[in-house]
Amino acid sequence: MPPFTHTYLYEAGTDPAAAPLLLLHGTGGSENELLLLGRQLSPGAALLSPRGNVLERGAPRFFRRFAEGVFDFADLARRVEELADFIAAAARHHSFDAARLTALGFSNGANMAASLLMLRPESLAAAVLLRPMVVLQPASVPPLTGKRVLISSGQFDPITPADHPERLARLLRDAGAEVEVCVHAASHSLVQADHRAAQKFLAEINSR
Repeated sequence: MPPFTHTYLYEAGTDPAAAPLLLLHGTGGSENELLLLGRQLSPGAALLSPRGNVLERGAPRFFRRFAEGVFDFADLARRVEELADFIAAAARHHSFDAARLTALGFSNGANMAASLLMLRPESLAAAVLLRPMVVLQPASVPPLTGKRVLISSGQFDPITPADHPERLARLLRDAGAEVEVCVHAASHSLVQADHRAAQKFLAEINSR
């Protein structure tokens, strides 16, 4: 096996119609955190689940921050490049369809997926962003025409500012992405309404 930049788990797909999923955990999670959710939301999909390489007081993350909502943008840019290169290497090694790769990210993982779309858009075909916030606000975003994004947010989320889901959607739409925003009666934790919205979104992608 070639050397990889991330500790990760991979499960081969059993359904050729199911787009492979990139599972990106939240702060303090691991490569195991979203495996069950990925299996439930898209049965038969190949699952690529890396662990974030940054430790915040022992808690894995995908990029550094200085405080809640205060991000290290230089580190973020470097980690996006690192993750994008890892995805390309993993696709070659495991022979999954990288052109259909769909991110399923929660919190910090959702922010990383959105950053991949803005900085290395060739890495993803679509994304399910669970509890994301606006991290990057680049002067311009590469064309995202043909890419589909679901933003699933909590109405009572104490971490994500209330205007961020629509602000993020606007950034992605302005670049040509097709974006759906769902706001649920929830906090930062996921609820069944998140699962239903994500399952419907992924089923639509897999039917294309």
